[in-house]
Amino acid sequence: MSVALVKELRERTQLGMMECKKALEAAGGDIEKAIEELRKSSGMKAAKKAGRTAADGVVVTRVAEDGSYAVVLEVNSETDFVVRDEGFLGFVGQVADAAYEGRQTDVAALMDGDLEQAREALVQKIGENIGVRRIAELNSGDGVVGSYVHGNNRIAVLVQLKGGDAELAKDVAMHVAAVNPQVVAPADMPEEVVAKEKEIFTAQAQDSGKPAEIIEKMIGGRIKKFLSENSLLEQPFVKDPDQTVGKLVSAAGAEVVSFIRYEVGEGIEKEEVDFAAEVAAQLNS
Repeated sequence: MSVALVKELRERTQLGMMECKKALEAAGGDIEKAIEELRKSSGMKAAKKAGRTAADGVVVTRVAEDGSYAVVLEVNSETDFVVRDEGFLGFVGQVADAAYEGRQTDVAALMDGDLEQAREALVQKIGENIGVRRIAELNSGDGVVGSYVHGNNRIAVLVQLKGGDAELAKDVAMHVAAVNPQVVAPADMPEEVVAKEKEIFTAQAQDSGKPAEIIEKMIGGRIKKFLSENSLLEQPFVKDPDQTVGKLVSAAGAEVVSFIRYEVGEGIEKEEVDFAAEVAAQLNS
């Protein structure tokens, strides 16, 4: 079992090294399966998402003045030092403008030409690998699109509303940046996600030794809570926890259609070499 895999599981679960190693061995090296089994056996509520801060770079948006269209994109670097470089930020601006003006979400197509040459020149100058990772867009339809960018361009969100205005869309985007919901409404949660959570909650509840009818109610309550906590409309609004996002939007005569949330390095694993020494030290002790 690779050291990097054990390290990732340990960081995501906050459990002991040997417990993580055994779980990975039992799961055949499948980290998501290992997390599921650990949740069942240990009562662990959740695990951190993979690679939340695994890569550096920035995320940026471009939004039409009338709120009819917007793009969000991520450009990665190897270190956070580069994200303060004027040349790097200038390149990011060029890419964002080109994606917005060309309504282009295909990275390969966007970078085919002058932008790729600019990227290669920047790599040579800075001495780090630079890459445009992903681009997404939202159209307003009969509503409006708003955006919010947080934390030195570390998190960027686009929100599409039906009705409402740009200020409301920005407030909802700010909430999405802070709380990170999975879906707009409970009904939007993928069936496989709900089924997996139910399986985990069932295993946890059965260990309680309570009667079957009580266990069924426990499982139903936990599923309802899971959906509420992870659905945008059900979450307490970050600027006013006394009302939900759904009530905030409804009071303005609007509806949330969709959102896109980008966080720098999301889903990218970046191995740290010093963990090997820690593993060796613990195995030798």
